[in-house]
Amino acid sequence: MQKEEEFKNTGIEIGLYTLGDRGSDPYTGKTISAQQRMKEIIEAAKLADEAGLDVFGVGEHHRLDYATSAVPVVLAAIAQITNRIKLTSATTVLSTIDPVRLFEDFATLDLLSDGRAEIIAGRGAFVESFPLFGYDTNDYDALFSENIELFLKLNENERITWDGHFRPSLRNAEIAPRPLQNELPIWVGVGGTPDSAARAGRLGVGMALAILGGDPLRFKPLVDLYHKAGIEAGHNLKDLKVGVTGHGYFSKTSQQAKDEFYPYYSNYWSYVNLQRGMTNRRMSRADFEQLTSQETALFVGSPQQIIEKILRQYELFGHQRFMAQIDIGGLPFRKVAQGIELLATEIAPIVRKETSK
Repeated sequence: MQKEEEFKNTGIEIGLYTLGDRGSDPYTGKTISAQQRMKEIIEAAKLADEAGLDVFGVGEHHRLDYATSAVPVVLAAIAQITNRIKLTSATTVLSTIDPVRLFEDFATLDLLSDGRAEIIAGRGAFVESFPLFGYDTNDYDALFSENIELFLKLNENERITWDGHFRPSLRNAEIAPRPLQNELPIWVGVGGTPDSAARAGRLGVGMALAILGGDPLRFKPLVDLYHKAGIEAGHNLKDLKVGVTGHGYFSKTSQQAKDEFYPYYSNYWSYVNLQRGMTNRRMSRADFEQLTSQETALFVGSPQQIIEKILRQYELFGHQRFMAQIDIGGLPFRKVAQGIELLATEIAPIVRKETSK
């Protein structure tokens, strides 16, 4: 076991996130059970904590082909077997949850984890939670706007009086428990919408960019807009934090990484596109090769290639956090564990060193 002082890192934070998808293994056709998927997520978080990674995120879906709908419950379980790693949602669909309940859940998680709870909030790429909890997709954006503004007020005040459109008013309501941290850190997940980037800046919260492919340069205007909106709203630039999230797979060589990951990544987009009502067209190897080229944002390759990609993006964005999703497409857990080891021992130390200069 490494000593605690060895974990005092400089440079950007590096971590992992999972959405808990239960895709079938493309080789065997077998689908992991929700129970086993949950156990593997918790074990991955434990490995990440022991290896010295900085943050672990769990995303929210409300479908039978995903295992993680009750994110604070999963994170609370992780909190009990980890010591230092930050625990965040990735993302919370803020449009379809009561902000008071959300705050109470994560404040409780913060107490249980000795101050390690965070939230990444988003409007949601999937909309199954809207009918499930009785919301109208026509209110997609209005719900998010109202809920995040209420959440920020809850974060600042232990008693609150508030009136809104979508939930009952609050009159000198006690908001309990209070987190161990002065306030729960909150980020807004942004997939590519300028309005979302500007809103995150105006609110003075972090911005977590989901960069799943293509040239990362196209996201530079969003970072600039975020910073501009934040400064114009009176926020300090040092408080406007940017995170980059994306898919990844790491192996000793680039060719090995691509050969091993292609069947799983093609499988992943096959079932995700079906979930979204799109055509079930398998990704060709040629398309995959293009997606994994050195100029793109997909983090697949040798440790040196991943380091170069992260540092290229750091030159563009100056971001404070990088998080990879490395457990998709039915990938066996042993490969996930290998990826965690490579990220923690061969990639993270160099990235931290270079970004601390």
